[in-house]
Amino acid sequence: MSVAEPRKIVLFRHAKADWPQVTDHERPLAERGRMDAAVAGRRLADNGISFDLALCSTAVRTRETWKLAVQELPHRPKTVYEERLYEASPGEIIAVLNEVPDDNRNLILIGHNPGMHGLTEILSSTADGDTRERMERRGFPAAAFAVLSFDCSWKGLEPGVAALADYWAPSE
Repeated sequence: MSVAEPRKIVLFRHAKADWPQVTDHERPLAERGRMDAAVAGRRLADNGISFDLALCSTAVRTRETWKLAVQELPHRPKTVYEERLYEASPGEIIAVLNEVPDDNRNLILIGHNPGMHGLTEILSSTADGDTRERMERRGFPAAAFAVLSFDCSWKGLEPGVAALADYWAPSE
C-alpha cells in the first residue's frame, strides 16, 4: 500500500548513561547524557517533523532521554512505553513498527544500540547527500538519531524500503 505523502521515522538512541550499581534496565543518564538529550531535542525541533507517536523502550535511560528531548519539541506526541524495544534486534523492532496504526504518519522511536544503528542500515536502501557517509564515519553514538522516509504503510515497513534523509550525532 502506498501513501500520498512519505512517512518519517526517527530512530533515536538514548543519551549517554551512567554505570551505577543497578541492573542494566535501571541505568540512569549521566550528566553528559542529560545535556546531549536536550541538544538532540532542539535538533529534532529544527527538523520540523511533527510526530504523531513516540515509541520508547522502558529502560530508565531511554525514558529520561525522551523526557528531556520532548521538552524541546513544539508538539508533544502520544508516547507509548514498549517493553519489547529493550535490547531488541532490528527484526524485533520492525515487528513492533508493523503494528503501528496507519493514522500515525510520523513516529519517533527511542531505543538502544546495536538495534538503532542496525535498523537504520537495514531499512535504508538510499541516502540523501552525505548522510550515509556521516553515519558510517561517526557510527551511532549515544543521543544520535537517523531520519528515515518511506512510502508504504507501517505494515509494509521492511528492509530496503526507506531513504536515509538525515543523521545527527552530538559533538564529542
